[in-house]
Amino acid sequence: MMGEELKYTEAFEELQQIVSDIEDGEISVDELSVRVKRAAELIKICKTKLTSTEESVSEILKELEEPEG
Repeated sequence: MMGEELKYTEAFEELQQIVSDIEDGEISVDELSVRVKRAAELIKICKTKLTSTEESVSEILKELEEPEG
């Protein structure tokens, strides 16, 4: 399903696969532009996930630091 969101690890693994395929030189020029676009999407997914995770962690830490009252 296309609308289903990738998990960070899945996106990261797919990204690594694209990079290694490109390094192996096994991709035609036509395929290359498709793969590079896909890689850009995957990077965006990873960055978004890292940012939201960082925000969540910050919130939790803030709550832990607040004195009980």
